[in-house]
Amino acid sequence: MDQERIKELLSKVKSGDLSVEEAVGRLRALPFEDIDVACIDHHRGLRKGASEVIFGEGKEVEDILAIMGSMIAQEEAILITRLSPEKAERIREKYPEAKYYTRSRVLTLSPRPSETRGRGTILVISAGTSDIPVAEEAAVTARFLGNQVDTLYDVGISGLHRLLGYKEKLFGASVIIVAAGMEGALPSVVGGLVDKPVIAVPTSIGYGASFQGIAALLGMLNSCASGVTVVNIDNGFGAGYAASLMNRK
Repeated sequence: MDQERIKELLSKVKSGDLSVEEAVGRLRALPFEDIDVACIDHHRGLRKGASEVIFGEGKEVEDILAIMGSMIAQEEAILITRLSPEKAERIREKYPEAKYYTRSRVLTLSPRPSETRGRGTILVISAGTSDIPVAEEAAVTARFLGNQVDTLYDVGISGLHRLLGYKEKLFGASVIIVAAGMEGALPSVVGGLVDKPVIAVPTSIGYGASFQGIAALLGMLNSCASGVTVVNIDNGFGAGYAASLMNRK
């Protein structure tokens, strides 16, 4: 339950449309609810402005459904990351209105349309086509959190003229996310061109000496471009969430 829902609840009590007892019943699960397989943080939306996010990898479908049921009862928007197509199919049997993004392996289910919270556009860039799944995880997350999102894919430094052909997008964004594997050089290039925060996402794409993204991670951490910050390997979700906080009005 977020701040808007709390305000709505209190307004209904004030106007007499909702009894005090009914309001207490709705608030009973705050700040968290223990359902054996999980302790669900229903207070997170009130503290941080967004509900708890479900990490789908490693969880049984039955456990995910139990968590979803508890969150839905509190009218919370649901975002599930790293969810396999097989699990998504079973979840959508119960919640056909849920939307599954195959490329990013993200599922969303919202009780109401997302409110626009961002002051500008978050631009998500991928160095190569192989980096798109991680970039899409960032993009879906940022949109889910109420931001205008634009994307720019396959503009890595092996053909730098491609990136320079989209200067209007670069200069017009409020926050930029850059996903890159191999040596991870693209965020430094972008960081050297723009006057806004750049969030670098190393991906596990590359040949043997890239060490499943460690080479890109170290390259990004050692960037000489000012204003570049780095999240963990393949952590598109973390980048999308951080960009959303930076982009808030």
